[in-house]
Amino acid sequence: MTRRLLSGFARSVAIFVPVFLVATFVTFALRALSGLSPAHLQLGESATPEAVAQIEHQWGLDRPFLTQYLDWFGDLLAGRLGTSWYNGADISRLLVEGAVVSLSVAGLALVLGVVFGFGFGVLAAVRRTTWVDRAITGFMTFISVMPSFVVGIVLVVVFAVGLGWFPSAGYVPAERGLGVWLAHLVLPAIALSFDTVSDVARQLRAGLVAAYRENYVTGAVVRGLGPRRIFLRHVLRNGMGPALTVLGMKFPNLLGGAVVTESIFGMAGFGKFAADSAQRGDVPAVQGVLVVSVVLVVVFNLLVNVILVRVTPASARGV
Repeated sequence: MTRRLLSGFARSVAIFVPVFLVATFVTFALRALSGLSPAHLQLGESATPEAVAQIEHQWGLDRPFLTQYLDWFGDLLAGRLGTSWYNGADISRLLVEGAVVSLSVAGLALVLGVVFGFGFGVLAAVRRTTWVDRAITGFMTFISVMPSFVVGIVLVVVFAVGLGWFPSAGYVPAERGLGVWLAHLVLPAIALSFDTVSDVARQLRAGLVAAYRENYVTGAVVRGLGPRRIFLRHVLRNGMGPALTVLGMKFPNLLGGAVVTESIFGMAGFGKFAADSAQRGDVPAVQGVLVVSVVLVVVFNLLVNVILVRVTPASARGV
């Protein structure tokens, strides 16, 4: 098992390292493609060519492109994302402050997606072709077409303004109490989780139903194994692969959806920082957001691939 895990991890790294390198290169090329300069932020549109050249020299932007990229990539590997053109602040610090908020919301949304997606998917597969299966399938289809911003507005109106069960906006750090922290995360996390719940449930249901039709399940029934043992040892392990794959694909959507959700719930998170930086033309800040997003997505997908190798026999064989 250890050898299979290492082999699967090595295959994943072999795929994701080139992806990361290409993504960082494209991200760094953003400034050259945009044509933006820190001089425009500091001096405005009335800046003279001499003043622009002086400021770009101070920022090292008059050096060859490849030299700039290699220096930036070296700083990136050391955990330094540069300095904001807008206010001269350290981008790493600004991103950490926003990422804590966004990852808290996305993390809770992911947990909700896993718990309810797997719960509904398993129930629909076990009760396949019954009214329970049809009801769950219809409900998953319904919530899958609901935009997160619409769900967020409805949740605020009903549960925050109407019933007063949750705060309508804002974020409270966990240091001030887990209860208060969770109370501010519940509504935005629910709004973000609908799409993940529906896709995970439908993929899991399809995978489990397909596994139930395999010959090894028929053989287990003939040998007299109980339904629970058949489900846990044969059906679930072989049928959960598609759901785990979809889960890996949903993580970028959760981070991207944070932009809209944070604006509805008044959170100064990762998405708001990215949107504000883009509107100001703060290229280093936007580059930092993109790089951190790529790293988070790559790491999460590596974890999903390792889990796939561990729990699904087909993935362990490289199928």
